Amino acid sequence: MFTGKYYKTTWHLALLCGLFCTTLTSYADAPEDYDFTEYDVGIQRAKQSGKKVFLYFGRYGCGYCDKTNKESFSDATIKQYYSSNYELVYVDAEGGNRLTLPSGEVISEQQFGARLKTLVTPYFLFLEPDGTPILKVPGFKTKADLLKLHKFIHEGHYKTTAFNNFK
Repeated sequence: MFTGKYYKTTWHLALLCGLFCTTLTSYADAPEDYDFTEYDVGIQRAKQSGKKVFLYFGRYGCGYCDKTNKESFSDATIKQYYSSNYELVYVDAEGGNRLTLPSGEVISEQQFGARLKTLVTPYFLFLEPDGTPILKVPGFKTKADLLKLHKFIHEGHYKTTAFNNFK
């Protein structure tokens, strides 16, 4: 049994390690070199700019999120189209951070994902500037998929046809 100074030092190290590991496992990664913001900030920016919102639900440790980030979001054309035409929002599908919906309701990121039925990650949503959903798209997306999604939304095809018919 540990006693005295050694016990206190060991206990403090264990506590710090626990806090560090908890912080690491609750963090989710957005694509590098993009200006993704929190939900509340993105919705406010969209209301001011008139741009639609591209919302990315991801989570730490998601292999398909990592694959999408590395293989698709690393493309310069994708970055240019998405950064120029949308307010970019990232939500941690397992996160406990609170966000405020346009209605004023405050819920956690995880609750928001459950409400929108984002059962897998990555999960992408395109929203009107007021937060109204336009299109929900689950799973890994290639560069070609992301370009087609951009064209569908940016050119307004979503107003007259379903995405499955647009393909």
